[in-house]
Amino acid sequence: MSKTVHWIIGINVHKKNIASRIQSISAMLAPLALLAACSGGGGGSAAPSITGAVGPTTIASASVQRTLEVPAPLAQTPPFDEARSLTVPPGFGIRVWAQVNKARFLARAPNGDILVSVPSEGKIVLLRERPNDVPESFDFATGLRRPHDMVFHQIGSAIYLYVAETNRITRSLYTPGATTIGALEVVVDNLPDSSLPELQGQYAHELKNIALGPDSKLYVSIASNCNACEEDTLTDPMRGAIYQYNADGTGGRLFARGLRNAEGLDFIPGTNALWVTVNHRDEVVFPRDEDITGDGVSDLGTIVPQYVDDIPSEPFTLVRDGGNYGWPFCNIVPNPTMSNLENVPDYETNRDGSKLNCIAIDRTSKGIQAHSAPLGFSFLHNSNVPAAYRSGAVVALHGCWNCTTLKGGYKVVYFPFDAAGNAGAEIDLVAGFVTDPGARQYWGRPVDAIADGRGNILISDDYANALYQLYPLPQ
Repeated sequence: MSKTVHWIIGINVHKKNIASRIQSISAMLAPLALLAACSGGGGGSAAPSITGAVGPTTIASASVQRTLEVPAPLAQTPPFDEARSLTVPPGFGIRVWAQVNKARFLARAPNGDILVSVPSEGKIVLLRERPNDVPESFDFATGLRRPHDMVFHQIGSAIYLYVAETNRITRSLYTPGATTIGALEVVVDNLPDSSLPELQGQYAHELKNIALGPDSKLYVSIASNCNACEEDTLTDPMRGAIYQYNADGTGGRLFARGLRNAEGLDFIPGTNALWVTVNHRDEVVFPRDEDITGDGVSDLGTIVPQYVDDIPSEPFTLVRDGGNYGWPFCNIVPNPTMSNLENVPDYETNRDGSKLNCIAIDRTSKGIQAHSAPLGFSFLHNSNVPAAYRSGAVVALHGCWNCTTLKGGYKVVYFPFDAAGNAGAEIDLVAGFVTDPGARQYWGRPVDAIADGRGNILISDDYANALYQLYPLPQ
C-alpha cells in the first residue's frame, strides 16, 4: 500500500503508453507568472500549492530546465543561496517547499500534514501547509532511535502511525490535526542494530523500512551489515531479508531473502503485490580470465572500475513470498530492456555456484543503473497527480558514492505500470542535481518521493536539507 492511509477500496489500474515529449506554449509561459509569486532568488513568498492538478495529459520524461523556485525565508541558506535549476517534464514546475535538516523518509497524514523522518537527530518533523508561506514545522516525535520509515494504516475505525526505529517497530493511534505523536505501542522489538555486542557498534545499514499490505500484514526490511558476506544469511533474524508480521507484531516469519538493503517497500494499491527498491553491493571483482584494462595482464579477481560502474544492477522488483533474490551469492546483470534480469555467481562468495544456483533463483523485475542507490518510492495510483502519471511509481535515486563518474542516481525517476502490474521503461522525472559528473560535483541527493494529496510530488533531500515540490502547471 502507499504511504498514505490504506483505505480498503478497489481501483482500476489504467494502462498508459509512453508518448513523445510535450511542449506547449502555455507550459512555457506559465513559469513566468509563477516566478513573480515565488522568487528563485530571494524576493517574494512561496506560491500556494496547486489544487486540482491539471498538468500534462501524456507521460513525458524530464526535458525542460526550470529555475528552482526558492521562497525568501529559505533563499539565504546553501545550496539555495545561488541560482539552481532542475530538469523536469513539460508541464511541471519545481520549487523548494520546506527546509528540514537531513530529511529522509516521508509520510502524508490523513489531514494532509507531512511527516519527515530525521534519523540523525532521533526525531520526526511534522510540516503543515500555510497559504503564501513556508510550512509550519513541529517536532512531532523526539528521543527515538534513528527513526526512518513511517506508514499510516487503518484497521477498522482506528488509524495507526507505524514508525520504524533501528531496533523496533512502534505504532500509535493517530489523532487528526495532532502536532505530537500519541502513546507508542511496541509491535516488533529487539530488531538487530548497531547495539548488538558482536557488531561492536558498527551496522552499515541499520535503518529499517516497512510497509503494510491490504491484509494488514506488516513487512519489515532487515538490511545487511556488510557489502557481501555469508554471515548475514546465518543470523536470526536473517539480515538482507524481509520479514512479515501481523499488524500487532505477532506471527513473525521470514518472507523473502537475498535482498541486500531493501530501502523502499510499497504495495500496488488495491493488490497484494509488494515491490521493493534495493541497494545492491559494491566493488564486484571481475569474474573472467580476460584483460579488459589493456595492460596485457588478466583482470580475473581484481577490481576494475569500468566493470564495477555497471555491475550489479540495482533491483526495483516484485517480491514473492518465499523468494530468494541472490545476495550475497549472485549478482544481477543488466540487459537492454533492464527487465527480468538474470543472476550470475559472485566470484568471491559463490565462485563455483555451490552456495546458490543463480539460474534457479528469482529474477529482478526491473533493473536500475548500478550504484544509483534507489531509496524511497511510492505508487501514485490513488493520488491526485496529473492523470498521465497515476499508473506508476516514483523512485528517488540517492546516487553513487564510489563510481568513476556520477552517472548513477542523483535524480528522481518514474516507472509506468500496466493493468497487469508490470513495470515499463524507466524515465527521468527530476534531474540536474549533478553539476559535473566527471568531477563528481553535485548539490543534492534525493531520498524519498510521495504525492502530497493536492496533485504535487514531494521529494526529500538529505544533502541539501530540503523538500522539493514538483507541481503541475496550469494548462
